[in-house]
Amino acid sequence: MIRIVIADDHPAFRTGLRLLLQDSGLDVVAEAADGPAAVDAVVDNRPDVALLDLQMPGLTGVEVTRRLQEVAPATRVLVLTMIEADETVLAAIRAGAWGYLLKGAGQEEIERAVRAVADGQVVYGAGVAERVMAFFATRSAAVGPFPQLSEREREVLSFVAEGRGNGEIARRLFLSEKTVRNHVSSIFTKLGVTDRAAAVARARDAGLGG
Repeated sequence: MIRIVIADDHPAFRTGLRLLLQDSGLDVVAEAADGPAAVDAVVDNRPDVALLDLQMPGLTGVEVTRRLQEVAPATRVLVLTMIEADETVLAAIRAGAWGYLLKGAGQEEIERAVRAVADGQVVYGAGVAERVMAFFATRSAAVGPFPQLSEREREVLSFVAEGRGNGEIARRLFLSEKTVRNHVSSIFTKLGVTDRAAAVARARDAGLGG
């Protein structure tokens, strides 16, 4: 069963979302009302998916997503918010979010998105997808290659493209080797490749790794 942490500062919304997810056969293992509590809940429970609002006290959803990349990279973030501005969507994705839905999404759309993100797919809601694709197409030069990767994942990919092993990458970025392995696995999924050689080829084609 897919395990989920919900983080939103509105208790009534959290309750409704929890009931919706449980009714869909998903397991809500913890809830949080602010950013720091969201990080703690994910670290303590190690869910498959963290379902985050962006506007929370203490830390924003983007800041939480960025921290989770470091402390719980195996948990995939799905944003559920009212904010649909292009820059905010991009910030969440660059921080490491795997999906972005608007709060007007229905039960079936939310359930499908949670299951897809847990399965390693990148998901954008119906009100976001076309604008995001257009935004990436027009801003690719500004945001750099592979906008679907987080900033940390791009750092790791650059080292992979240079031929460096996980141990050396971990030492250079002051991370554990396990965290680097998780980042590499996430990179493979987001790039649609199955091994290191294919990732290196994609990265070098994009100008990374010399």
